[in-house]
Amino acid sequence: MSLLINFVLLIFLLVIAIAILKTRHLFAMAMLFGLYSLLVAGLFVVLDAPDVAFTEAAVGTGISTVLMLVTLAAIKDGHAGKREGKSRTAPFLICFLMGGLLIYGTHDIAELGDINSAPNQQVALRYVEQGQAETGVPNLVTAVLASYRGFDTLGEVTVVLTAGIGVLLLLSNRKKHKLSTKGANDGK
Repeated sequence: MSLLINFVLLIFLLVIAIAILKTRHLFAMAMLFGLYSLLVAGLFVVLDAPDVAFTEAAVGTGISTVLMLVTLAAIKDGHAGKREGKSRTAPFLICFLMGGLLIYGTHDIAELGDINSAPNQQVALRYVEQGQAETGVPNLVTAVLASYRGFDTLGEVTVVLTAGIGVLLLLSNRKKHKLSTKGANDGK
């Protein structure tokens, strides 16, 4: 049953990715990106990674979608301009090459749930057996994220905060243009 759910979610992700590539309306594109992130969060839940799913739902679906919509409202243009004279061949080839490299890189990954894989035998086994004693934190996920990987988590939070501040600075530096009412007031 889980395999069927994974397959259906991956098909939906593929359909949404193609729809994002085909649409020219930026509002629809922002909404599709939000839906894509929501489906990825659902996939993480099915794969027993609720902490990652929560982060994806909050950042990918929530914050990213809101930032895209705020940006669209700031530029007051919901349609993408037509690309004249630009070829799509190079970006397509780069995406195809990177996708191929990513698929090639997955051949060495242990099977999902393989108890004999190195991460399960070495790292995860230590976290499960000694995590509470070493950190004093009863929740294993919190112990891993806050204690064992504390600097990594701090770095991730710093990156998200820096990106948010950068977007806010970009949006606040816009010059406000007022319409001239010179011609409308001449008749009074």
